[in-house]
Amino acid sequence: MSMGGITSRISEPYAEALMSIAKSQDLVDKFGEDVSELLRILNESADLSQFLANPTIKGDSKKDVLQQVVGDQIHPLMKNFLMLLVDHHRIAFLGSICKQYQVLLRELRQTVLAEVTSAVELTEEQKQAVRERVIGMTGSHQVELETKIQPDLLGGVIIKVGSQVIDASLRGQLRRISVRLSNA
Repeated sequence: MSMGGITSRISEPYAEALMSIAKSQDLVDKFGEDVSELLRILNESADLSQFLANPTIKGDSKKDVLQQVVGDQIHPLMKNFLMLLVDHHRIAFLGSICKQYQVLLRELRQTVLAEVTSAVELTEEQKQAVRERVIGMTGSHQVELETKIQPDLLGGVIIKVGSQVIDASLRGQLRRISVRLSNA
């Protein structure tokens, strides 16, 4: 079984448990903000991720560090959830559990995630245009954008929704033209 498969098999039940707590306590959006914050912290600190994933470090030490890192930024119930993950030796999966919670949140809100890659930072108007285009394509209620900058992208943007790619970049247009020429 692939690592990805094992990770999702472990992460999904925890993310679902977190979502059911969130719904019962009316904290769905607050937990959404909390998991975004936790992912930001994990992304910014490779050391923290390695520390949490290290099986030789005692749970109490991990709890102490988590308390220091998250402080009062996250809801007490979310903090309890982190402590539970440490007790169950699942804290190494925190990042994937947070991402899975975001997936559940998007499903609940009928929101799709569009991954947008552009050569330069998009303006608010351009982002709105991308959202409208994706809503038109998918019929979803809302669109969440995850933007990446790729300076060597020739003009335009690449929008990815699930496995669907809308390539509005100049490179994509050039490629299509060259394919047409070679088939002529």
